[in-house]
Amino acid sequence: MSSIVIFGAGGRAGRAVTAEALARGHQVTAVVREPARHPGIATAGVRVVRGDVRDRQATAAIPRGHAAVVSAVTPASSPEALAALGPLDARFFADAADALAEGLPRAGVRRLVVIGLFANLLGADGRPVHDDPAAFPEQLRPFALSHSAGLDRLCTAGAEVDWLMLTPPAGLDAAGPRLGRYQIGGETLPASGLSYADLAVAVLDEIEEPTLHRRRVAVSG
Repeated sequence: MSSIVIFGAGGRAGRAVTAEALARGHQVTAVVREPARHPGIATAGVRVVRGDVRDRQATAAIPRGHAAVVSAVTPASSPEALAALGPLDARFFADAADALAEGLPRAGVRRLVVIGLFANLLGADGRPVHDDPAAFPEQLRPFALSHSAGLDRLCTAGAEVDWLMLTPPAGLDAAGPRLGRYQIGGETLPASGLSYADLAVAVLDEIEEPTLHRRRVAVSG
């Protein structure tokens, strides 16, 4: 049994990873910006902490003594929520990546698993999905570019951080069952779907027995 920090633990991906971690006997430190908005995540084996993944003091202090960190943060978890958010901070994911790259070595934690965005994978034409208005709404393109900026910053991070970005397909199934299986791909958008539960299986597998290092890959069902 080990302890895992999950930034963005209040979202769908964060909750799924928390559930999988608990099922495997791990302790979880669930980090959210406003704990009062997420009363359901406080349960046995979970310690809820207020924090922002872009805060370098938080990324250095909170993970100390833990085995790994998961970043499932997002300023909005659906197109509707994103539209209601207003102006997007274009540096959100870049600032998060920079804070993690600086803070985790200070905390003595190497393993970092980040949840990516499908729109930054390549489509069948070899272009990023976010460049195809038929596949990804033009008005959401700044959100995808912000995600890409975060990946770019991870790619320049020092070797002290053993990061991995797992990028699921579009339309993650929130109600889908845990089948306990998934496929790892490359840079191309997969054709098959995936449940949040099986995304969490992939995350925990790569924490417990890391096989992929300092790269972004697609993960699908």
